[in-house]
Amino acid sequence: MRAEIDRIDAALVDLIAERFTFVDRAWQLKNDPEEATVPWRIQQVIDRVVARARERNLPPELVEALWRQMIGWFIQYEEENMRHREAENRNNKA
Repeated sequence: MRAEIDRIDAALVDLIAERFTFVDRAWQLKNDPEEATVPWRIQQVIDRVVARARERNLPPELVEALWRQMIGWFIQYEEENMRHREAENRNNKA
């Protein structure tokens, strides 16, 4: 049983790493840190994963909590990187 849980944990980390590569690319395409937080898009993602959880007989509250935490971390990551890029651009122009 433990080996199966470990296998699933590894697969989850791999999938989050894959998602991270897209988030990492996305912030580079955005111009303003404000673009990292798009409430309608966040809700769209939450609605989709909650519906998927229900289809899989998984507690939707669990999935929503996990995704909100993950999305919050990714938003913070994007905002910090965009602010850092803006600061570098200002310094390079000075």
